[in-house]
Amino acid sequence: MSNKKLELITIGGGCFWCIEAVFQEVNGVEKVVSGYTGGNAPGRPTYREVCSGLTGHAEVVQITFDANKISYQDLLFVFMTSHDPTTLNRQGADVGTQYRSVIYYHNDQQKLLAEIVVKEVAQYYDHPIVTEISKAGIFYDAEKEHQDYYRNNKTQGYCSAVITPKLVKLRQLHADKLKNTKV
Repeated sequence: MSNKKLELITIGGGCFWCIEAVFQEVNGVEKVVSGYTGGNAPGRPTYREVCSGLTGHAEVVQITFDANKISYQDLLFVFMTSHDPTTLNRQGADVGTQYRSVIYYHNDQQKLLAEIVVKEVAQYYDHPIVTEISKAGIFYDAEKEHQDYYRNNKTQGYCSAVITPKLVKLRQLHADKLKNTKV
C-alpha cells in the first residue's frame, strides 16, 4: 500500500524550460511535464504555434506531486519566487501572452489557496502581482524535445545564462524543500 497522495498543479511563468528545471529539484515532485494550456485554438498546438502568440495558450508545466511530502501552498511559494510575477506577459527576454504568469487551478480548494498565496507574497514585491488565476482546461504535452530540456541541454547558451541562475536562486531561497541535486 502506498502512502503517496498524488495531486496536480499546473503553472506558467515564462519559458516552460525554466519552470520545469526548477520543479524537477523540489522534494515531493514526482513528475514535471512541459506543455500548453489556456488557449482556445482548435486542435493540438505546436511549439511554433504557441510561440506565435496566436493560440492563446501559455507555456506551462503540469506537475504531479505527493501532497504528503510537499503542500500545494509550498509549491506555489516556490513558483512565485522563481519568476517575476509582476511583469505582464513577460519574463526576461520572453515577451507575449504565451509567457504569462498563471496558476491553473484544478478544484475550488486550489483556487482559494492560490488566491491566499498570491496575496501573501504580494507584500514582498515593489510592484503589483499580475499572476492570473484561472480554471485548468485541456493540457497538451509539449513535443518530446521540450521535455527535460535543461537536463538534456545544460551547456546550451539559454540554459547557462537563464536557467542555471534560477536554480542557484532556488537553492538559496528554498534549500529545505529540495531533493539532493546538483547543477
